[in-house]
Amino acid sequence: MKKIAILILVALEIAVCGCGTTPQNTITTTTNGNWEVQILGGTGPTSQLNFVTSFSVTDTTGIANEPLSITGFGFFNAGPCFVLGADQESESGTATLSTNSAGQVTGTLNFVVTSNSSGGSVLALTGNLTGTSNGTTTTTGTLSNGVVVGNWTLTSGANNASCTTPANSASATFLMCQNAATCTVP
Repeated sequence: MKKIAILILVALEIAVCGCGTTPQNTITTTTNGNWEVQILGGTGPTSQLNFVTSFSVTDTTGIANEPLSITGFGFFNAGPCFVLGADQESESGTATLSTNSAGQVTGTLNFVVTSNSSGGSVLALTGNLTGTSNGTTTTTGTLSNGVVVGNWTLTSGANNASCTTPANSASATFLMCQNAATCTVP
């Protein structure tokens, strides 16, 4: 009887320890600061849509597409596609970050700029994010040396077909650098 009781206790311990555990080596990373975007490719007005933005986002383990908290945005030159000035466009975005035990951050970033005038032009950027984090399994790290490389698409608003002549949409690549005007593609 004693041997059966010991076997039941061992089996129960294995069952309890093996179920419902969460990884203990998860590193959480947050990012903030200014990001400068260089539109690469495109012709005419579509090649002039470089901008700077400020946002923050904190990854949450197991949750993809965390919303960006965008606190600043400004085009260097909007051309006919967007109007320069306060409240002339709205911005939104999401990011998914993953940090490994060596502090390397990878993930995705989506950023959309919609004109509140100029016929509703939409600039959408989708890219892969890399960088480094100083986080540990017990502290939230801060992203540094962030770089996003990806593709952008510009769709002209209904009243602004000249924005992307000769067609109503254009696309190419972009480079987004954290706290720097230029950066190196990893």
